[in-house]
Amino acid sequence: MDKNILDTIDAYQLGKELQQARSRKNITQEEAAKIIDVARTTITAIEKGERRVKPAELIKLAQAYGRQVSDFVRPRPRIEPFQVQFRGPVASVVKDTPEIATSVDKLEDFCRDYLELEQLTSSPLSKKYPEEYFIIRQKIDQAAEAIALEERARLGLGDGPIPELREVIEQEVGLRIFYFPMPAKFSALYFCTEQLGGCIAINSSHRWERQRWSLAHEYGHFLTNRLQAIIEEDYKRKPETEQFADSFAEFFLMPTAGVTRRFNKVYQTKRDFSLADLANLADYYKVSLEAITRRLEDLKLIPTGTADNLRASKVKVNDLQKQLGLKEAPQEAELPARYQYLAFEALEKGLISEGQFAQFMRKNILESVHLANGLREESKGENFFTSADYNDTPQPSDE
Repeated sequence: MDKNILDTIDAYQLGKELQQARSRKNITQEEAAKIIDVARTTITAIEKGERRVKPAELIKLAQAYGRQVSDFVRPRPRIEPFQVQFRGPVASVVKDTPEIATSVDKLEDFCRDYLELEQLTSSPLSKKYPEEYFIIRQKIDQAAEAIALEERARLGLGDGPIPELREVIEQEVGLRIFYFPMPAKFSALYFCTEQLGGCIAINSSHRWERQRWSLAHEYGHFLTNRLQAIIEEDYKRKPETEQFADSFAEFFLMPTAGVTRRFNKVYQTKRDFSLADLANLADYYKVSLEAITRRLEDLKLIPTGTADNLRASKVKVNDLQKQLGLKEAPQEAELPARYQYLAFEALEKGLISEGQFAQFMRKNILESVHLANGLREESKGENFFTSADYNDTPQPSDE
């Protein structure tokens, strides 16, 4: 490898990429230092961009990290700096930042790869953003419901459930949404820049109902605090911005008119509304049993305190769902469908190698070959995804 190539590369950016690659392989700095026979402090300096990596060192590190040297030296998009911040007590910021830092790096890495695929295939993301909503001097619940209704109308969702929530927000709005495991107490990450637009990561370790709630919650932040980066965590007392986002998620996922009509249909038929009916309604709107119960309480359709009584009785939700034949929603894919199709398009056009395709897809070679073959079969005889347009979303109805 020509030494001059490394001299022309931004040392800080290269160091950051090396750090991310090392973290993906769960290799410590001490282990990396042994690979190239240097002190751990040297690895730290390299990853901070304070010391340039040598050609021989880069070759050894790339091999240890399961990467090609070209992955580190090829031209890649430069991501504008962004700040992800906590919403919560100041004390927790200092304590918890290292715990979530790996997840922040992962989201940034995904977004940069997404942007690179768009540039390779000349397929800029279509951002169909609404104007940012302002809620100053408004009651939180009233503002949340008004904005939720306006967004549902803008997206053509009516007042029924939104079974494909991720697809609607990705395709009809143009956000970048990823799912991957994070520390348990964190629900999601969010940031927005002029370059990348809105970017969300959802904690895939949580139950699927909570994941959907987190996504709707983050969308509420995007609509009202677009350029304010967020890390969601548990709070002893929720700030008003968090109260708004939760209220928005409630009204967006469970609109008043639709929920009321659905409840009345059941009640008029049976003159009763049982625990099984609650579970079925929760499944219909793809929310938790507690969420739908509290929503019905707020609407004065069931007695206040029902949700607390259910919690005290320690109802086993999983067992109840099995008895009723209700199934959990399938796990969301880590990468957006559009991202995967862009990577496949780049592979088919010879813009990237099979090895690079595997890296983009975060899979080993065998898994990526299997995935590419599946996409290839899917594309036969069809007007397969074109990079310029991937915005056809079936609209759900209440019936």
